[in-house]
Amino acid sequence: MEDGIGGLRHMLATVFLSAFAGFMVVPVITDVTVAAVCSGPDDSCSLAVYLTGFQQVAIGMGTMIMMPVIGNLSDRYGIKTILTLPMCLSIVPPVILGYRRDIKFFYVFYISKILTSMVCEGTVDCLAYAYVAVNIHGSTRISAFGILAGIKTIAGLFGTLVARFLPIALTFQVSAISFFVGLVYMRVFLKEKLNDDEDDDLHHGTYHQEDHDSINTTMLAEPILNDRPIKTQVFHKKYSSLKDMISLMKTSTIFFQALVVTFFSSFSDSGMESAFLYFLKARFGFDKKQFADLLLLITIVGSISQLFVLPRFASAIGECKLLSTGLFMEFINMAIVSISWAPWVPYLTTVFVPGALFVMPSVCGIASRQVGPGEQGKVQGCISGVRSFGKVVAPFVFSPLTALFLSKNAPFYFPGFSLLCISLSSVYMNISSIKTNFDLIVYEL
Repeated sequence: MEDGIGGLRHMLATVFLSAFAGFMVVPVITDVTVAAVCSGPDDSCSLAVYLTGFQQVAIGMGTMIMMPVIGNLSDRYGIKTILTLPMCLSIVPPVILGYRRDIKFFYVFYISKILTSMVCEGTVDCLAYAYVAVNIHGSTRISAFGILAGIKTIAGLFGTLVARFLPIALTFQVSAISFFVGLVYMRVFLKEKLNDDEDDDLHHGTYHQEDHDSINTTMLAEPILNDRPIKTQVFHKKYSSLKDMISLMKTSTIFFQALVVTFFSSFSDSGMESAFLYFLKARFGFDKKQFADLLLLITIVGSISQLFVLPRFASAIGECKLLSTGLFMEFINMAIVSISWAPWVPYLTTVFVPGALFVMPSVCGIASRQVGPGEQGKVQGCISGVRSFGKVVAPFVFSPLTALFLSKNAPFYFPGFSLLCISLSSVYMNISSIKTNFDLIVYEL
């Protein structure tokens, strides 16, 4: 595993720089939006909530289409080549707000953010997971996914910490510089992993010691119980179609259930983006500094859990049990936050944050074992597409719900009602993950 992680160091550095730039603007964008479109800094106007929701829908629709395409192209042309364009486009939006933040420039940023994020949003994560899946095999893959997620969380820690002390204008400028440095670093240092090498191994019958013997695609109708990767090609075309993905979902029970969990996880996360910060601002008057403090605490807890707790738990209890545990912790977290009675309650509930951070590494680890190493981009692209679909659906539900219950026209007083609904979606995810674990146990018997 050490050699594998050592080989991933340049991808991990690229993920860190990209995530650092992205997380840096999160604590300030709510204040910038409210200042640009609302009548006063303390106004919890519905327009800001709806603009955020519409942005999530538009970006989600774009990425829902683009992520599978990007995954397919990465399998053919290489991750480094495909990653260049989205990393270039990511520089544009923070440059705009780094220059000016009045209402005209805000809407220029708003439109450019939507257009660029249709290609950029989640691309680095998608291709990084595919890169890890190609380079790391066996039971250590879930640990590698955890380390990748931990690096991203640490980037969020540093990004939030920097945003806590920088002026707003300088925050966006530093974000743009970080995106640019990440692009240059990736182009100079990242070693391209050519899938043609893997294909040659398949054609010549060269396998790692831990790999399966040749398997027929029809075997995907049953869950895969061991941690060894498949070397057989599931897709028999260079460019897989939507029909191929649907066929894989029909033949692989575990892959389909992983996609169900992925959808509801994204649905919950997107709902959180629509509701959480606006809830805190309207309920307790949180500002940029308090947002940064809370996000800083969340990222500290998350980075420790992903780098040290997740790898140990994954090897000890397995991916499915880890997934169920994480979803239950996520439910408890959101349920308590929804009834927050004091400003310190959201800080206290950060002890449950690791649960939400266990979900996607577990899902990606399960899904990555359903296909061969030359097709990881397709699978990770499919997962990213489903995540984007969840982001499309969630704002239609949670943006109006949040705006309604934060307004004076709420049917009853419950400012955190939308957060309670988010926690209930975690209950359904938990049921689905338990079903996955049950299928594995039954098949093993």
